[in-house]
Amino acid sequence: MPKQLDRSILEMALIGYRRSLENIEEKIADIQRQLGTRPAKAAASVTTAGAKPKRQMSAVARKRIALAQKKRWAAFYQAQEPAPAKKKAVVKRKMSPARRAALLANLAKARAAKAAKRSKGPLMA
Repeated sequence: MPKQLDRSILEMALIGYRRSLENIEEKIADIQRQLGTRPAKAAASVTTAGAKPKRQMSAVARKRIALAQKKRWAAFYQAQEPAPAKKKAVVKRKMSPARRAALLANLAKARAAKAAKRSKGPLMA
């Protein structure tokens, strides 16, 4: 067996390996079709090397576009039905002084009961 590999042997080996690679890729694609996923090769083929740079828009152009859009929306809302009139604000009723005094008395009574209950409770040491 010769120690140096002949060029033709290397080329034949390369052809054989490429063929086995194609077989493996076909099997992978078949499995991915069965799973319903996209092949990774399609995603990898998209490169950004030849992509064009993003276009820069001037501030004047942006402002002109914004004003045109505002004008379109104003026309759209003007064409819509007018909004129904707002209801008049309901005047809040005031509490009578007698009722206020009764509520304050009940509150004072409840606070006193709570304080009495707290003072009668067991002391924690």
